Amino acid sequence: MINYDLAVIGGGPAGYTAAELAGKRGLKTILFEKNALGGVCLNEGCIPAKTLLYSAKVYHSAKDSAKYGITCDQVSYDLSKIIARKNKVVRKLAAGIRAKMTEAQVEVVAGEAFVKIRENVDHERIEILCKEQVYFVKKLILCTGSETLIPPIPGLKETAFWTSREALDNKELPESLLIIGGGVIGIEFASFFNTLGTKVVVVEMLGEILYGMDRELSGLLRSELTKKGIAFHLNTRVVSVKNNQVEIEKAGEKQILETAQILLSAGRKPVTPGLKVNEFMQTDHPDIYACGDATGFSLLAHTAVREAEAAVEHILGNRRPMSYKAIPSVVYSLPEMAGVGKTEDVLQQEGVAYTVKKLPLSYSGRFVAENEQGNGVCKILEGEDGTILGVHILGNPASEIIVIAGIAIEKGMKAEELKAMVFPHPTVGEIIKETL
Repeated sequence: MINYDLAVIGGGPAGYTAAELAGKRGLKTILFEKNALGGVCLNEGCIPAKTLLYSAKVYHSAKDSAKYGITCDQVSYDLSKIIARKNKVVRKLAAGIRAKMTEAQVEVVAGEAFVKIRENVDHERIEILCKEQVYFVKKLILCTGSETLIPPIPGLKETAFWTSREALDNKELPESLLIIGGGVIGIEFASFFNTLGTKVVVVEMLGEILYGMDRELSGLLRSELTKKGIAFHLNTRVVSVKNNQVEIEKAGEKQILETAQILLSAGRKPVTPGLKVNEFMQTDHPDIYACGDATGFSLLAHTAVREAEAAVEHILGNRRPMSYKAIPSVVYSLPEMAGVGKTEDVLQQEGVAYTVKKLPLSYSGRFVAENEQGNGVCKILEGEDGTILGVHILGNPASEIIVIAGIAIEKGMKAEELKAMVFPHPTVGEIIKETL
């Protein structure tokens, strides 16, 4: 009989975070992962995608270097080397996670785990079966992640389409690419392939890209990407797919789009559906928790990490509930876009009165110095009492400076309180202080 204080199923951001924290806090912990440590985020999502996007950013900067007084002759790229570097980064970070597990004395088991609840005389016992070995655990955290959503589009199954997995490993640049879905993943891939010279078309069912983010800034980002050559079909559904032809329909009118490659980016769904949790990430079974994409609530790695922390803390007897008040959303396109807190759409739906404050990022000296002819905007939503309700930024480096806003919103700060803080000069982050 092998007994553990805690078992974690799934080695993505939620899983390895939970296992490491529990191990370091003295719990005898075991982690099961059937594929690769790091989960989708490290192996076929966040990290590899951002590695490719950075290569595209370097290439774009080199091509535009004349704007900054620098001459770069015959700028080119090698896609196979870009992919090779991406793989090297993933291997390095995966090794880092394995080292963390070792340091925290977490036992890692490679294989698919199955859970069974057995009724004992006085209590229930959680059993986990993996590779014909049975493990007995006191507590269990399910971090089973998500998988690509494949919509029932006629002809899609018979077509050699890409998901993010294939797009991240492709070593030959397609002449043209049609992306089904204008969410974060779709827009990031659109930006990457467009920067390298592929003709990109994005088909989105809704009236604007990046559903759930600030609609005004989403439209501005779409305009920037359109200037770069990306074509968008909004309020448009894909009717069918056949070989290199995609039939679309908008307002009752159909047309055929030709493309060399199709990239499906219609979203993701939990691998283990139907897991409901409370504020401490407990399921309806008091000894079983669920974190990350498995809950279906926020399919973001940073949300998963905080959920894992909340779950382990609760197991250890500390009641620090999960807060979703200030979960940042980021699009790592060129240019970047990020937001945290409430959007105007949400505030209007909730009937909350608010004031909008906006400034172009060109009010920041650092932004002007580093973004020749670049556009951007900072948008802040304030409540009637001056409380900061939402902050949305378009322009580089939105992904970094949104952290400032997230802290302010989580702490319930008012505009005057944040404005009184000293921001280093010159920084792009100063735009938040200027906008308030």
